[in-house]
Amino acid sequence: MELLDILSTNCIKVPLLGDNKEEVIRELLDLLEAAGGIVDKAKTFAAIMDRELLGSTGLERGVAIPHAKTEGVNRVLLSIGIKPTGIDFQSIDGELSRLFFLILAPPDKAGHHIEILTELAKATKSQAFCRLLSAARTPEEVIELFTEE
Repeated sequence: MELLDILSTNCIKVPLLGDNKEEVIRELLDLLEAAGGIVDKAKTFAAIMDRELLGSTGLERGVAIPHAKTEGVNRVLLSIGIKPTGIDFQSIDGELSRLFFLILAPPDKAGHHIEILTELAKATKSQAFCRLLSAARTPEEVIELFTEE
């Protein structure tokens, strides 16, 4: 499974409005709910927040990849949000996070979940790519950047 197989413009929000971790996660989850992939929103939100309790999914260079395996979804889902001003996501480098990738998968799709995580980790290693993504102003621009990546 590839990232572009599950990414659509209606699951990308530029810019995000939330000012903290919970608000951003809720915004990203709302996108997926509107797209029809959420079976149980409350269970899904709880799974994401439980995963955050194990350790923040705020990585380095402004990237955060909240994720969870949960029965609250019926397939592998991905939403992307960009917050140009950044928020404190308790990232491992202490920097504000600007690029958010929410990955959700049912427990029986753990392999696909890992594939998407791996693809995102590779893409976001590039500082130039992250700068371009942070500057994207539309969902179409975000998809175009991943198509060219």
